[in-house]
Amino acid sequence: MTAQKENKTKRNDFEKALAAYNQAMKLFHQSDYAKAEESLNAFVEKHGKERELVDRAKIYRDICQSRLKPEEIKLTTFEDFYQNGVYLLNMGRYDEALESLEKARKKKPSKAKLLYVMADAYCMQGDKDNCLEFLKQAVKLDSYFAILAQNESNFDPVKQDKRFAVITKMA
Repeated sequence: MTAQKENKTKRNDFEKALAAYNQAMKLFHQSDYAKAEESLNAFVEKHGKERELVDRAKIYRDICQSRLKPEEIKLTTFEDFYQNGVYLLNMGRYDEALESLEKARKKKPSKAKLLYVMADAYCMQGDKDNCLEFLKQAVKLDSYFAILAQNESNFDPVKQDKRFAVITKMA
C-alpha cells in the first residue's frame, strides 16, 4: 500500500507541475514575457524535482529574458542611421525615422538619397513645406529623384501642389 500511495503522490505532484508549466507556457505564447518569466521562476523553485520540465522551463525563461532586454544595436555610420531611418519610416514611426535621418544628415548633409527619404517622411507626417523643401534639395543633387517622386504614391498628398510640379518639372 505504501508504494501505491507513493506512486499516486508522485503522479499527483507531476500533474501539478505540468499544470503550472502549461500556465507559464500559455503566458509565453501570449508574448507576455514578464509574467511568463515570473511564472517560470516560480515553477523552477516549486517543482525542482521534475528535472525534464525544469530544464525546459529554464530554456524558456532565458528566452523571456532575452526578449525583455533586446540587444541594442549601436548606430555609428551614415549608412547605419540612414538604413535605420528607412526601416522606421517603413514601420510608420515617422518621428523616430526623422531623428535617425537627421543623425545621418549630420554625417553627410548633401546625400540625395537621404534628402529624398526625409522628404518622404515629412510627407507621411503631413508636413508639406518640409517635404517639398527636402525633395527640392534631393532633386537639385540628382534629377533621378524627380522621376522617382512623380511615381511614388507616398507623395500623392503634395502632387497637386504647384511647388511639386516645379520641383519635378511636371508643369
